Amino acid sequence: MKTSVATGTHPRQRHHPVMTMLCLMAVCWPLWSASAQQVGVLLPVEETPPAPDFTLTDTAGRTHTLSDYQGKVVIVNFWASWCAPCRKEMPSMQRAWEQLQDRDVVMLAVNWGDDMAAVERFIAGLPPLEFPLVLGGDEDMISDWGVKGLPTTLVVDPEGRMALKLIGDAEWDSPEIMEQVLDLREASAS
Repeated sequence: MKTSVATGTHPRQRHHPVMTMLCLMAVCWPLWSASAQQVGVLLPVEETPPAPDFTLTDTAGRTHTLSDYQGKVVIVNFWASWCAPCRKEMPSMQRAWEQLQDRDVVMLAVNWGDDMAAVERFIAGLPPLEFPLVLGGDEDMISDWGVKGLPTTLVVDPEGRMALKLIGDAEWDSPEIMEQVLDLREASAS
């Protein structure tokens, strides 16, 4: 195996600095962030800023543009294949999707930084996922959406504003979370 003189690692083992930072944050997140924010709890976003628009393609080749879902609640989950908490929450996201898909709620799981092969390996280790897994999330998108660790999920209200945020993994089909998501839909109807 050829190693780099500067780092002592094989060239394929070098990580992008941002990827390294996100990996460290994913591992250390519960230790240092619990005092600053509640992890695993869906909380209101202050001032409900407009959600940055994006256009990304899912694993089936379909294009998704956030603004096309105006008038619906959109759950935008940021994840990566190397993120253990991301893997842990995916089955509950599928169960939530099964209950929400016919109720004017959209779920988009935005992958950060993986190629299709890594995403396919990730999916292969899970029960079937029917909600869109979109590819192409990048550093600019992560920054625009205020993501500081993975997984992070934002719920966009029907007016296109970031209304709720959850840092860390969650049981997405829990009655409490389902009620919060559906309340956003109901609030816009009234």
